[in-house]
Amino acid sequence: MAQLLNSTDKRTHMCAELSASNVGERVCVMGWTQKQRDLGSLIFIDLRDRTGIVQLAFDEKTDTDIFDTAFGIRAEYVLCAKGTVRRRGDGAINKNLPTGEIEIAVDELKVLSSAETPPFEIVEDSNVNAELRLRHRYLDLRRPDMQRNIIARSRISKIARDYYSDNGFVDIETPNLCKPTPEGARDYLVPSRVHKGKFYALPQSPQLYKQLLMVSGFDRYFQIARCFRDEDLRADRQPEFTQIDTEMSFVTADDVMKMHEGFIKKVMKEFAGVELDADFIRMPYAEAMARFGSDKPDIRFGYELTDISDCVKDCGFKVFSGAVEAGGSVRAINVKGGAKFSRKEIDSLVEFVKSYRAKGLAWLKWAEGGEISSSYAKFLTDAENEAIKETVNAEAGDLVLIVADKNKVVFDSLGALRCECAKRMGILDPFDFKFLWVTEFPLLEYSEEDERFYAMHHPFTSPMDEDLQYIDSDPGKVRAKAYDIVLNGTELGGGSIRIHDSEIQKKMFSVLGLSDEEAKEKFGYLLDAFKYGVPPHGGLAFGFDRLVTLLLGLEDIRDVIAFPKVQNASELMTKCPSEPDPKALDELGLCVLADKE
Repeated sequence: MAQLLNSTDKRTHMCAELSASNVGERVCVMGWTQKQRDLGSLIFIDLRDRTGIVQLAFDEKTDTDIFDTAFGIRAEYVLCAKGTVRRRGDGAINKNLPTGEIEIAVDELKVLSSAETPPFEIVEDSNVNAELRLRHRYLDLRRPDMQRNIIARSRISKIARDYYSDNGFVDIETPNLCKPTPEGARDYLVPSRVHKGKFYALPQSPQLYKQLLMVSGFDRYFQIARCFRDEDLRADRQPEFTQIDTEMSFVTADDVMKMHEGFIKKVMKEFAGVELDADFIRMPYAEAMARFGSDKPDIRFGYELTDISDCVKDCGFKVFSGAVEAGGSVRAINVKGGAKFSRKEIDSLVEFVKSYRAKGLAWLKWAEGGEISSSYAKFLTDAENEAIKETVNAEAGDLVLIVADKNKVVFDSLGALRCECAKRMGILDPFDFKFLWVTEFPLLEYSEEDERFYAMHHPFTSPMDEDLQYIDSDPGKVRAKAYDIVLNGTELGGGSIRIHDSEIQKKMFSVLGLSDEEAKEKFGYLLDAFKYGVPPHGGLAFGFDRLVTLLLGLEDIRDVIAFPKVQNASELMTKCPSEPDPKALDELGLCVLADKE
């Protein structure tokens, strides 16, 4: 039966706070049993809390009742132990444990809670099935590495709050029940009981509210905000997530980037112990796509894209020349040292690019011994083959990979392929932090399927002044005052200078196919607010979960979120979502239609 704490049971130390400097002190510690070792006349218990482990010792001097209690202790029992800190014998010191020089000679022991045998051992870096861990997340979170992750998240959150508060930002909460957002990802809808047939949406971001706060004169706003998007999950995406959300008045894009660059430098110094003195690289979108095939380029390694269209535009190999004739391009990456890839590995790369809609992958492998094998060389002249090798700077030991198609397909496939090859070559160091800004994004992107333009970021992003002249005649040519901050191939955050001129905003809505009436219906409250004096303003939001994940050198944001969802947006531990109470549906005026096969 569990024993109760009383007024004299006061914890004096966390487990891993004790050291040789505490020898001779009487202490009280509490925590979970990591393991119990019965050596007959001696019993040792490793007691664990979030700081680490300390050893409890029971021997011939221990009271018989306490010794018997210790004998019955099993893994994950919750204990309160009192005793005197003493040095371990010379042969018993554990140099791998911070408390390895000492132990506690226990003279009082309480079992606060017994425990069943857990479904997996609570140990560091468990390789237990992820589904089992998530079903018992409360146990998974006891593991030291998971606790370090969550505590690290808390530390980074504090750094953010301190930085933005110190720089004049006001922490303001915005609503979690708001108006549905058009032109964005899919909303999570919440039915209203009072207004039957009407729905709130959970916020995809506080975007419009923070712009209204600039209209309200707060000048600088920040919030560590919960956001929700009903979209497919990936390793760096969850249906509910956290962002460090900011907005500033009377600023240019340069002002916003410098402010947030300062935050990153502070985090890197105080959390990671890394000094970033130099300004971050700023790379226009067009350059990022041309060199890396991605608007979130990983610049830790080379394998940059090279346009070889001029080398093959007149060749007899239709795969190459036909792509150029159709307005596309032929581009290559040179995987330095990639000649060590086997034919089977190269074939797997061919299959890899097909998932990015590439029809195929041409390749040339130049072995260290000088032997060359290729999927395309026999279709080209010697001069054309030499031109390709010279253009991509190929030499013995290299693997040249080529895609010919529409530019979007070429960029998407080669952009992903260069990263895949870097992984297979084993050259990616997660703690080699390479930050950069990607700027001058297109304001709009055209959907051939819908035959219309969509805002690349959102409808409130300001066009670059010099490109405003093209908004009617050539909308796809207009660049935005938008900027993303990228770390090692992941978008950490993004933002823009917003439109504050009502005429430009009307023009933007028109290009997006929204009539004045539709714009007023969807964004009337914002447009009305803009009638009363709006400052030039802009902001940025960091993906907080992504930031923590990358700083810890992890791959999946689930490992820094206490209770994450899985691939199908469900939570295995609580088994949500679940079917609603019929009475609740009646009150909401809703009925649920059964799925039809």
